[in-house]
Amino acid sequence: MIYPKKLENIIEYYKKLPGIGEKSAERLALATLDMNTESIHDFSISLVEAKEHLHPCRICGHLTDKEVCDICSDGGRDKNLICVIEDYKSVFTFEKVGNYHGTYHVLNGLISPTEGIGYEDINLSTLIDRVEKLEKPELILALKSNIEGETTTLFIKKIFENKNVVISRLSYGIPMGADIDYMDVVTLDKALDDRKTISE
Repeated sequence: MIYPKKLENIIEYYKKLPGIGEKSAERLALATLDMNTESIHDFSISLVEAKEHLHPCRICGHLTDKEVCDICSDGGRDKNLICVIEDYKSVFTFEKVGNYHGTYHVLNGLISPTEGIGYEDINLSTLIDRVEKLEKPELILALKSNIEGETTTLFIKKIFENKNVVISRLSYGIPMGADIDYMDVVTLDKALDDRKTISE
């Protein structure tokens, strides 16, 4: 079926979203057209404002519209406990668990020599600065259990060797190769409780 060009454009943009195929994109595009003009206008403004105003927190790298995110500025958080994750999407996943009271550090990538991504290409320097200012730091490495995740884990462990930093990793109750973003909260909660120390 041939769609009008302007509708086809909307479908193509929805298809750029992860997990959205042809049929889903068509349904979303048609549903969007069913919205009233005011709602569509507000929707488009929200997208533009989010893109223009959301940026990494200067401390942890999480997504925020402020200089420092709400988690880093929360006085009730344990600043000595830092959960190291690949991207900001995982922060939202951990926060849904509800009983983690530490902070986070978003690497914004993993070391991958095959793709030309080195330690200097991810957000490691600010992690080192943060840890050096803490009294009894513990890093929880919540990275993918694949080659890139393991490479990054070993590199971080080496950086903090003999520096009185406790380094633990999530329990291997998490399936090999699984993305943190798609973990159910029960599995993730258990993985946090059962984390294993790999360096002290």
